[in-house]
Amino acid sequence: MEYAYRNATILTGEKDMEPLQGMTLLTSGDRIEAIVPDTGDVPGYETVDLQGKYLMPGLINLHVHLPGSGKPSGTGDTKKLVKLLTSNALFRKIVQLMCEGYAKTELMSGVTTLRTVGGVQEFDGLVRDRIARGEIPGPRILAANMAVSVPGGHMAGSLAYEATSAEEAAAYTRRIADGGADLIKLMITGGVLDATVKGEPGELKMPADYVKAACDAAHERGLSVAAHVESPEGVRVALENGVDTIEHGAKPDEEILSLFRDRGAALVATLSPALPYALFDRAVSGVSEMEQYNGEVVFRGIVDCAKACVEAGIPVGLGTDTGCPYITHYDMWREVNYFRKFCGVDGRFALYTATLGNAQIAGIDGETGSLAAGKCADMLVLRRNPIEELGTLRNPAMVIRAGAIYKNPKVKKMDKVEKELDKFL
Repeated sequence: MEYAYRNATILTGEKDMEPLQGMTLLTSGDRIEAIVPDTGDVPGYETVDLQGKYLMPGLINLHVHLPGSGKPSGTGDTKKLVKLLTSNALFRKIVQLMCEGYAKTELMSGVTTLRTVGGVQEFDGLVRDRIARGEIPGPRILAANMAVSVPGGHMAGSLAYEATSAEEAAAYTRRIADGGADLIKLMITGGVLDATVKGEPGELKMPADYVKAACDAAHERGLSVAAHVESPEGVRVALENGVDTIEHGAKPDEEILSLFRDRGAALVATLSPALPYALFDRAVSGVSEMEQYNGEVVFRGIVDCAKACVEAGIPVGLGTDTGCPYITHYDMWREVNYFRKFCGVDGRFALYTATLGNAQIAGIDGETGSLAAGKCADMLVLRRNPIEELGTLRNPAMVIRAGAIYKNPKVKKMDKVEKELDKFL
């Protein structure tokens, strides 16, 4: 179909974007053809009258664990759960259907592209391919499939292989790459719940030579490397040995900022997952006093890293880390809002970061991330100006993915999650 989107204020997604009025956006199939002056109905195009709403690029979520739900209770022992869910064909089919449903939820909430960074076996890639073939609705997916960790490391044995040597880390990396992954994910440090000592979250788990071996193997196959890192020591090890994106982050010093610049690396800030640990009343979150303290260390570290990188001109992207308790597949809009609230950026920069900025970090800015001729028609229609009111992202009036239109998209939400997170808007 060829569509002419009229009577909308257009936000292109560029860093210095200004609202465009009196313009019509033309699409043909899955592509944007042009943005032209609005002179009325365009012959040969079906008119979509947006009645004064706002048209912008679809959101890009750079950090998702597709099998996770975000339920407040969490999942307990993930290693045992994954072993059970992959133990027979019926359970594996259930996992596939679950992932497909969560991918659709991302789309209906306004995310037209997502990047998975640790999943169950190769299900992320399977869902990616089914969406790409048009068999099911969903966002564009960049899939890491399984990650690489070490014994006792973050997500070891569930969403990540356990490497016991540098050679094995490289071998797992090649195995993941040969399985059709779009990027490689390393689990270099522990996380909040891995910590055993108050004040020491993000303990370095993966030795530097493992990191280098994995990065070398990934880069030989043309794949970038994302790394789970939640301590300054971990950030240094990651950047010194070839990691391309730091996922989460930690309070940086000048040496770390120099390493970011020298490597041409980016930070993918994930403000959402640490917030419940750090800021919720423990009677609600159910975490221990030590876990809350460590959660606050991680949360402040991510905020400090994001603020320092923005100030230094280092690319910063956004992702939700969906799968953690209270972090759902429909709340990318919250991550954008947290970026504005806690990192001090304005609404325009927050929108650019969640669209074209994220696309640039993922290496797909030639395909999506902004509204420009030749790019994929991945778009959102919003009822109010998101530059002034980011909260309007919460309920998009329309989602357009590769030219396909979804009017008044709906997602099923968890009341307890909404109630608790709304306290921190």
